[in-house]
Parts: sequence; structure tokens; C-alpha cells
Amino acid sequence: MVEKTNQTYALVIHRFEDIFHSFYACEVIRGVSIAASRIKTDVLIHVFEKLSLDLWLNSLLYRPGYLDGIIFADINGESQILNKFIAKGIPFLVMNNYLAGPINCISIDNKSGAIASINHLIELGHTKIATITGNMNTEAAKKRLEGYKFALEKHKIKLKEEYIKNGDFLRTPARAASGELLKLKNPPTAIFAASDVMALEVIDVAASLKIKVPSQLSVVGFDDNPLGVYSPVPLTTVGQPIMEMGRLALETLNQIILKKQKTPVKIIMPTKLIKRDSCRAKSPTGD
Repeated sequence: MVEKTNQTYALVIHRFEDIFHSFYACEVIRGVSIAASRIKTDVLIHVFEKLSLDLWLNSLLYRPGYLDGIIFADINGESQILNKFIAKGIPFLVMNNYLAGPINCISIDNKSGAIASINHLIELGHTKIATITGNMNTEAAKKRLEGYKFALEKHKIKLKEEYIKNGDFLRTPARAASGELLKLKNPPTAIFAASDVMALEVIDVAASLKIKVPSQLSVVGFDDNPLGVYSPVPLTTVGQPIMEMGRLALETLNQIILKKQKTPVKIIMPTKLIKRDSCRAKSPTGD
């Protein structure tokens, strides 16, 4: 019998609209691939439908002895799935979530990133600030909305429910949300979108309504997707180290399996506000 010398891991990703054009998914895969090359291990990428959850849980792929470990790119609110993998005895690590208990996880400081965005808009004189949220089953979307609300409250700006619209991290619903916000009787002068893809939809919808960015509307995204740099108006955004998170996830899980890392591992990675041309001080007549 040939002795197994390399570890084999699975990177598990939920399928969603535009997954193969997703900046998040591509950066996670890139980071995990870089780590796999460094530590000379194999990685299987498993993209699955939420409706097929029970089917893939029972797959022979996830039997102990075949896989050394599993990395979840996210869990989209399906936290109960983790108990099943604990029962299977397969080591795992969850990205994009900070979880209590004996669960290895690496997360982004989403709340602080959102707070920095809203603080920046307030410093520019905006008080009518709306937000388009991501998929509210995800911790990232929840924390970004939490940061939005926290910053408004800190600056004693009244929260307006009509200024909160769901975009699900997707183009189509974000486009609809943008239209609803910009057609309000008392529209916002600034919009914080929970992803760059959604922020770019805001800019496009604004252009279709003859609303100029940034002179009439300031827009902030989240991700630092390269698309934001080359948009008609370079996008102010929150940079998050997605690729680095993917790299660190595999390297950390490998260290856990080799008994070189104490568990549970819990890491929060910082974000950074990147100021570009999509934000401007509010016009004296704009409010």
C-alpha cells in the first residue's frame, strides 16, 4: 500500500447567482489555491445547491479517511450543518463567520468597515444616508447593517426604515432597491451598499434617472472589487482581505490537523476604507 503523504481538503461554496463572476468566491478560491500550492496539498471545490444539503452531507466524499478537512467559504445561516460535521469527526474551519463554541473560524470585521463608511459620509455632511443590505442569512450582511445603524445612532441621526432596502448581494435585487430609494419623495443624498456589485448598480440606476454621482449622490461599496476602480465613477469602498482569508484558512486548518495549532482558532481580520471619487461633500441645497 502506498502511504498517503499529502492532505486532501474540500472547499465548500454555496451556489448563488453569478457565482462564477463573484469577486468573493474567486478571491476565496485564489487564496486557498495559493496555500495549497505552498503546503503541497490537494483541494476539492464543492459548489452545492442549498436544496441538496442532505444529499451532499451523505456523500461518500465526506466520509472520514477520505478528506482530511473541510473549509466552508460561508454557511449562510446554516449553522446546524456544523454539528453534523462535528459528529462525522472531520476537522473543519468556517470563513466569513465568527462563531462561539469549539468551532474554528476566520471572519472579517464587517461592522467596523460599515461604521467607517458611514462616518466618512457624515464627515462629508450627509445625514440622509440609505443602505442596501446583502443576504441577511449571512453574518457579513447582518454585521454591515449593524454597523450602519450603530454609526447613525452614534451621530444622533434618526434611522429611517424606508432608507433600508435588501439587495441580497445580487445585481437584480440591488437594482430594484436602488430605484426604490432614488424615487422616494425624500431620497437619500448618500447610499452605502453592502457590496461593490450592488454599489455599481446604484451608480447605474442613478445615471438612468439623471442623478449625478458624486455631485448629487455619494455612493460607498464594500469589497474593493477591481470593477469599482474602472466604473464610470471610481468607487469609494471598504477593502477586505478575502484572498488572505482564504489562504489563512487552509494553512490554519492544515496546522490544526498536524497538531501544530491549538483549537479553537478564532480570527477577525481588519478592513480599510478606500476613498475614491464616488463620494463628495453634500451640496448646501442637497438636503
